[in-house]
Amino acid sequence: MANFDHAFELTMKAEGGYVCDPDDPGGETYMGVARSRNPKWDGWIDIDLLKGKPNFPKSLDSDESVQGKVKALYEQNYWDKVQGDKIQNQDVAESIFDFAVNAGPRTSAKLSQLAVEAEPDGIIGENTLAKINQEVPKTFLAVFTLAKIGRYVNIVEKNKTSRKYFYGWVRRALEGV
Repeated sequence: MANFDHAFELTMKAEGGYVCDPDDPGGETYMGVARSRNPKWDGWIDIDLLKGKPNFPKSLDSDESVQGKVKALYEQNYWDKVQGDKIQNQDVAESIFDFAVNAGPRTSAKLSQLAVEAEPDGIIGENTLAKINQEVPKTFLAVFTLAKIGRYVNIVEKNKTSRKYFYGWVRRALEGV
């Protein structure tokens, strides 16, 4: 079965650190945790307290409390939602998890379901898990990656401001193949 710690490590390399980009719909973000989508996350209390201290935002990377809260949030709200522990292939689990972090667990689940021809209800249940685990991993990853890129194209077509993220999204999708 897949390992959360390894998947988390890889995804955090893609997510980066502290960002407050006015063009990003997520707004203020730390390690991919968007304040607008996670306003009640208790890590924001720690971050707000550290803002007035020297060496911010670099100090966040060495704050054990913040790091623990980031990891717990990702395990509970993303890895567990896509049933990462029940996916047999590590690369497949990492790709589904990473896309859940990038686009949301329901969107990742739906595209995963479409990739294995399961009912796209946005919830990875026993039927979807069985199909994912029976699929040849390279085949799943290729189909899933194409679906992710198609979604990014649709986002950019609807919101021209998002174009600046497009090549980064595509690169991230391709790295999971």
